[in-house]
Amino acid sequence: MFILPWMKVNAAEENESYDDRYCTTCHGADGRGNYGVQAPRLAGMEPWYLQRQLENFRAGLRGVHLSDIEGIAMRPMAAKLTDESIADIIEWVGSWDYVPAEITIEADAGRGAQLFAQCATCHGADGLGNETLGAPALRGQNDWYLVTQLKNFKQGWRGNGDGDTFGQQMMVMTQMLTDDAAINNVVSYINTLGRD
Repeated sequence: MFILPWMKVNAAEENESYDDRYCTTCHGADGRGNYGVQAPRLAGMEPWYLQRQLENFRAGLRGVHLSDIEGIAMRPMAAKLTDESIADIIEWVGSWDYVPAEITIEADAGRGAQLFAQCATCHGADGLGNETLGAPALRGQNDWYLVTQLKNFKQGWRGNGDGDTFGQQMMVMTQMLTDDAAINNVVSYINTLGRD
């Protein structure tokens, strides 16, 4: 039988170690993200945030809503990860060169700045995030990914799992974004915060 990297394998039975470093399949060889499969940039992502997301996918706190297509695709990738393999992936991803994502969303950044004032409470005025508050950096991330995730939070497709405290907070916060134009505006403003 042919075994693909994402198929569940009992490494102990095979008497060989199993390589969990297959992130590049979707996130790109350089970890810069892949629009085609909506896989975000990992290069430069905060280790604590990447760990939390992998653990959330593994625990079934993320990627469970039927309309969260990308999350559903990611969940089996993380389901078999051990704490040790998550630590290994975080160290490996941390060695990749950070390059800010290309800008693909352009809307009314002026209106977005007004909306971002509330986001800045947790994510910082510079969009660099705040580990203490559990808020990841937004600046430099794939803007199309930010748009998708804001929509997912707003529609309750992400953050609705019991135990996902940070996701539940984001579900509440995204209600201020009244429509797709508002989401595009705030992401367009995030794009102005710097690309370093």
